[in-house]
Amino acid sequence: MRGRTGALTLAVILTNVLGNFSLSWGMKYGGAMPLIDPWVVGGAALLTLWMLARMALIGTADLSYVLPVTSIGYALTAILGRVFHQEQITSARWWGILLIVAGTAIVSFTPPKTESAR
Repeated sequence: MRGRTGALTLAVILTNVLGNFSLSWGMKYGGAMPLIDPWVVGGAALLTLWMLARMALIGTADLSYVLPVTSIGYALTAILGRVFHQEQITSARWWGILLIVAGTAIVSFTPPKTESAR
């Protein structure tokens, strides 16, 4: 994965993980008015960037590539939840996360675009 596709993939993953984490942090630990909490606002802004980056990525790569490869974000989000929110993650969830990571690894070895330009 190189160039624009690689950069967009990284942007999609990071904005998704950090946006969800920030939103969760603000809603759990924020003040009495969560809608104006900086963590919530920052999370919403990151998730807006996530949607824009995802749209751009879908424009440059196959949907069947984009969704599995960016799903590594689910695993990263679970790890952040465990480390920073002290969430208890059951063995069944860890197995699910392991399957997601394995699927991501398999799909990442395929070309991002299989059709020719129209």
